[in-house]
Amino acid sequence: MIYQRIMIFGLPGSGKSTLAVHLAHLLKLPLHHLDKHFFIGNWVERDREEFLNFQQNLVNQGRWIIDGNAIRSLEMRYSRADLVLYFCASRPICFGRLIKRRFFKDKSIKDRAEGCRERLPTHLIKYMWTFDRRFQPLLMRLQETYPNVPFYKIRTSQDLEEVMKLF
Repeated sequence: MIYQRIMIFGLPGSGKSTLAVHLAHLLKLPLHHLDKHFFIGNWVERDREEFLNFQQNLVNQGRWIIDGNAIRSLEMRYSRADLVLYFCASRPICFGRLIKRRFFKDKSIKDRAEGCRERLPTHLIKYMWTFDRRFQPLLMRLQETYPNVPFYKIRTSQDLEEVMKLF
């Protein structure tokens, strides 16, 4: 199958953006990092309705990779995706990657709005640590509501290798 609308979400530091960039180059699909659009600059949040409208315009397009969480619009993206990739590496691995990203940001990944430099605030660590608990009920409902959307849970590098065989 040729995938044209790929949704990537999961724990911070789990590898979402790295894979999104790779797939965008491999599949020649437009890539949209939600964090880049959620903030208007310098970590100032965009108006929520404006952000939701922006995402609605994205998912209405025929081809895309959307990387990011944004729980309020998760169903909007999930319902239009023809492939969903959920990154849920272990918390210690994600935490280590967040620290690494803070100090050694991959410059080829342009997933931030202007003036949003990498940082590691405690609320991001808490968000990462409690992610599964908060997202799991919604995720289960979405899988039940949209059973025909292929869904892959990526916990390990072996899981990622298996997913890469799809392309």
